Amino acid sequence: MEAPAQGFEFEQPIFELQLRIAELQKQAHTPEIQDQIRQLRRDEADLTKQIYGNLSPWETVKVARHKDRPHTVDYLSLVFDDFVELHGDKFFGDDRAMRTGFAKLDQYKVLVVGHEKGRTYKEKSACFFGCAHPEGYRKAMSKMRLAAKYHLPVICLIDTPGAYPGIGAEERGQAQVIAENMFAMSRLNTPILCVVIGEGGSGGALGIGVGDRVAMLEHSYYSVISPEGCAGILWKSHEFAERAATALKFTSGDLKRLGVVDDVIPEPLGGAHRDHHQTARRVKAHLVKSLRELLALPNEERLQQRYEKFRQMGQFLEGSIGDEAAAS
Repeated sequence: MEAPAQGFEFEQPIFELQLRIAELQKQAHTPEIQDQIRQLRRDEADLTKQIYGNLSPWETVKVARHKDRPHTVDYLSLVFDDFVELHGDKFFGDDRAMRTGFAKLDQYKVLVVGHEKGRTYKEKSACFFGCAHPEGYRKAMSKMRLAAKYHLPVICLIDTPGAYPGIGAEERGQAQVIAENMFAMSRLNTPILCVVIGEGGSGGALGIGVGDRVAMLEHSYYSVISPEGCAGILWKSHEFAERAATALKFTSGDLKRLGVVDDVIPEPLGGAHRDHHQTARRVKAHLVKSLRELLALPNEERLQQRYEKFRQMGQFLEGSIGDEAAAS
């Protein structure tokens, strides 16, 4: 029996159960058939939970890139109310890979900043597949400063394989503007919440990734480089992307353990692409809870905590050669 063409290779046992359920549903609805269907549905749920609870890093990348995974524009309609988009960086143009605008989150007025990949090929081309140019990051920073001026919290939704690597982007100061964004966000006098909703690749993610709270969805990834980019540098071939994914330690479990992210938001059974509404409800609950906690802190205390959070990342212990010899 052939499994459906759509989906990942590691999901084939799930699809086989779904096909068996579909075949039984075509038969007469006798009590025995109904009992079999109910048992198969329980088996499907258990199997899905087992498979998605033990994804390899490379499988996590595939899920994070799923074509049906909710994007920033989906969260804008499902999580926020009264979104009003703000355009342009006042220097070069309006980058559609970076969306910014005012919105309401529950009872709070906020500024939303997020990467957008697009769904159709036309949208993806306009958004450069989620790879923002310097004008996108300048736009983001300009609107964040506007939010701080009016004492509005900032919500950043991260979903990019990396900043746009073209010659034009480099000529307009891609690396410089990302560095400036990181510096400015570290001292921006308003609460900042960051959530990795899909891909969190390289400086493209960090350009809007410095916040008081950094969270990521369960099956997203957050890394200094994409696995293909790492494989190309270390092994001179993208064929080693799976090996690179394992070495990078960029899954939600790894990063929570290492202290890079503060929270991991659980996804619905089988991934966020299976249920946009439930995923949005969980993201909203996290944002409201975190925002309530941050707004209760004095400004200086919140800024100091943000500074200490990022200063403590990457710390390690050093020992002398003599200490190592003694230990061995």
